[in-house]
Amino acid sequence: MNTVACLHPGASKARVAAARSLVSAATEHPYALPACPQEIRTLLLLWASCDELRGGMDASQYKDYVLVLLFVKYVSDRYAGRPYAAITIPPGASFADMVALKGKTDIGDQINKRILGPLGAANNLSFSEVDFNDPAKLGSGKEMVDKITSLIAIFENPALDFSSNRAEGDDLLGDAYEYLMRHFATESGKSKGQFYTPAEVSRVIAQVLGIRHAPTSNDTTVYDPTCGSGSLLLKVGVEATHGGKDVHVTLYGQEKDSSTAGLARMNMILHDYATAEISRATRSPVHSFSMAIP
Repeated sequence: MNTVACLHPGASKARVAAARSLVSAATEHPYALPACPQEIRTLLLLWASCDELRGGMDASQYKDYVLVLLFVKYVSDRYAGRPYAAITIPPGASFADMVALKGKTDIGDQINKRILGPLGAANNLSFSEVDFNDPAKLGSGKEMVDKITSLIAIFENPALDFSSNRAEGDDLLGDAYEYLMRHFATESGKSKGQFYTPAEVSRVIAQVLGIRHAPTSNDTTVYDPTCGSGSLLLKVGVEATHGGKDVHVTLYGQEKDSSTAGLARMNMILHDYATAEISRATRSPVHSFSMAIP
């Protein structure tokens, strides 16, 4: 069975049931699936988090909560306690602090105020699209507490440990992030192309631009004036390293929609481009660039 095919909001009940059985196994015994690639294991656990949110909201809104939790877990694993890190984790705003809120009657309000608020302010991020204290989506009283507590518990799974080095973890995580964006794009009422350029298309465009054959350095800058969630920018960054070149070009993006700009900013961080600059402005850029994506 193609496990990834099961992990789609429009999948049949039989496929979803099959995926849930694998999710259960992976959740209870994260290393008991030796034939299950890490990418699939990660997607299984992310799907378990989507499954936890069923009933209170549209499938298109699952990603808002799941991607934010994924992001908080990742940056906490990679950057918490590290001085001069590319991402700042304010005291009291890490995933561990979120775990400490499990079971508390005001868990939703505390996540908004103590975790997301400081984390966003410290890193020029906006989490305005996600409200962990919304009874219409998450239920009220004990229902909300139990739902959020269970959701956090899924991300505590050892299979979602992102403290490893880039070769072992970052690309898997970025791919999982893009997987969720891709499969929930149509559910949101937007065309996928409005904020997500398919990876296959991005790779072709990145190759057409010819950056792999151009003289590049860490000072080379790439600009996308309509970057959406940033997938094309990231593929250009990868293309610049073709042939083993040890370069990390500087990425700049501009996006009119604030929600999509927030997705792009998180996408950059999850792909190890934490210094990429994503602007929500609609004005012309103030920088000059080595390469601009038409």
